[in-house]
Amino acid sequence: MTANSETVGRNGKRHLTPAGVKILQTASRLFYEQGIRAVGVEAIVAEAGVTKKTLYDCFGSKEELIVAYLRARDGLWRSTLVKHVNGHDGSPAEKVLATFGALREWIRERNSRGCAFLNASVELPEGHPGRAVARDQKAWLLSYLEGLAAEARADDPAGLAAQVLILHEGACVADSMGSLDRAIDRAEHMAALLIEESVPG
Repeated sequence: MTANSETVGRNGKRHLTPAGVKILQTASRLFYEQGIRAVGVEAIVAEAGVTKKTLYDCFGSKEELIVAYLRARDGLWRSTLVKHVNGHDGSPAEKVLATFGALREWIRERNSRGCAFLNASVELPEGHPGRAVARDQKAWLLSYLEGLAAEARADDPAGLAAQVLILHEGACVADSMGSLDRAIDRAEHMAALLIEESVPG
């Protein structure tokens, strides 16, 4: 392990060195803007100002760098969503709707090319570890929504969570493709109707 590689802390989590952070930041931007398959290691190291050896010392392979990119983006989306919902002072039912406010903020600031996890699932072959990260992200979101629905005392928290997840995903795709005006607003309105039917008054 070289001076440019990652280190492992006492808690078992890996901590990237400044060179590793630079590589991950550069790769994350290029992967999202240009596509995972379109961006090679050469382009990443050239823009990050490092050598291939440094990249491989830090991540081992392009495949592991892809996984790191998706995990980092997942963590950022989770923190954005939870912070937004926790900052909402409304009722538990209104907190379910607040997830659309978080989605609106995320799309405006970080999601101009649609869902990175959906994009990765399309680009990566079956069996690639990056696809597992993408699936885990959606599973977490469904579980999070179900928890919010349960707090709101929905008749069927799992069913409501599934419906809201579908609205989230559809709104994200429609917005990124420009196929529907005010896609998030429309999805939020539909979710409000579902919540009204599912949550006792």
